[in-house]
Amino acid sequence: MHHTGKITSSQSLLVQHELGRTGRTAGTEFAERLKEAAAQAGTLQFSRHASQRMEQRGIELTGENLKELSQAVEKARQKGSKETVVIGSHGAFIVNVANNVVVTSITEQEMKHNIFTNIDSAVFM
Repeated sequence: MHHTGKITSSQSLLVQHELGRTGRTAGTEFAERLKEAAAQAGTLQFSRHASQRMEQRGIELTGENLKELSQAVEKARQKGSKETVVIGSHGAFIVNVANNVVVTSITEQEMKHNIFTNIDSAVFM
């Protein structure tokens, strides 16, 4: 069997194994199942854009902040949110809830003069 990508976690290996056992081979179905598995695993990911913005804006998350952010995203998920803004004392994070990915972030100061679009919910931490 030839693999073109590398396995980045045991979770993705398990998903690949399960999909192989069921005989599903469609690439789009695999991608959808992989996204669902990542979301269910509860591991919040940061897009390259969000990581760059956090670095540029000096936003640092402690383990406790990350835990609070993950819990806020889970609350949004339970309410059926797809795109949410999570607002806390350390800034705001736009999160694609379905994929469990932080899309971008801004500082508390920048929040004062911005409009959030394309979101369906807000969670305050």
